[in-house]
Amino acid sequence: MFGAIAGDITGSIYEFHPIKNADFPFLDQRGFYTDDTVLTVATAVAILDSISRGSATAYGPVYKEYGRRYPNHSWGHNFARWLFSDSVEPYGSYGNGSAMRVSPVGWAYDSLDDVLVQAEASAAVTHNHPEGIKGAQATAAAIFLARCGTEQHGPGNEVTRSTIREEIQERFGYDLGERVHSIRTHYSFHATCQLTVPQAITCALESDSVEHAIRNAVSLGGDADTLGCIAGAIAEALHGGVGPDIARFVQGKLPPEMWEVLEEFQATFHRPSV
Repeated sequence: MFGAIAGDITGSIYEFHPIKNADFPFLDQRGFYTDDTVLTVATAVAILDSISRGSATAYGPVYKEYGRRYPNHSWGHNFARWLFSDSVEPYGSYGNGSAMRVSPVGWAYDSLDDVLVQAEASAAVTHNHPEGIKGAQATAAAIFLARCGTEQHGPGNEVTRSTIREEIQERFGYDLGERVHSIRTHYSFHATCQLTVPQAITCALESDSVEHAIRNAVSLGGDADTLGCIAGAIAEALHGGVGPDIARFVQGKLPPEMWEVLEEFQATFHRPSV
């Protein structure tokens, strides 16, 4: 999850001040965590709680708990209305919020089928539109496939990149053929899964490091924190970790309770922290 959170924090500076190049300060202290990070941590908490209780994963109640604990973090209008209401019903969203928060699912489960089931469950409590579910599943699947490919073939290998590209295109119908430099020429702010997730995956697949993936994502000039969050999450799995500088940066930006969740999650699932 370090890559996801680093991408969110880096992109936070440019969400409403878009840029069209990758030449910007990385690990910039002006950055701050947003709703993307809060709900990513909440997803991890929901998974950990399900293990400790031996029960089904209850994403919705944890999203409400964490969202209300951090009420001033750029919540989308429809999500905020759900968050601060008594309703537990989803509202048919296909916004990219389902994809931004899903990365722990790609790390926690050891089969693609389980990843897809849990990604749908995490999305459907709010984003139950087919495109909202698809965006979460595609993101989690890309992380899972990147993680497995790194374990089998080593970090950043072309076999894994090709596997991810082919699987995502075939299973979800996303077009991953356009290159980052081409996307950058015409892309603008979009808050839907269908116009965020494919672009973020491409940014990760065209990277040689987590930093490179996040720079790619922010440079598109769109929903920078969410693009960075998704691309950073996939790149962490693709490149076998984030490195100590990024890990320290993330730690320095998070409240202690969030950092403790990350540490517990890494220890529970025996995932490398850096």
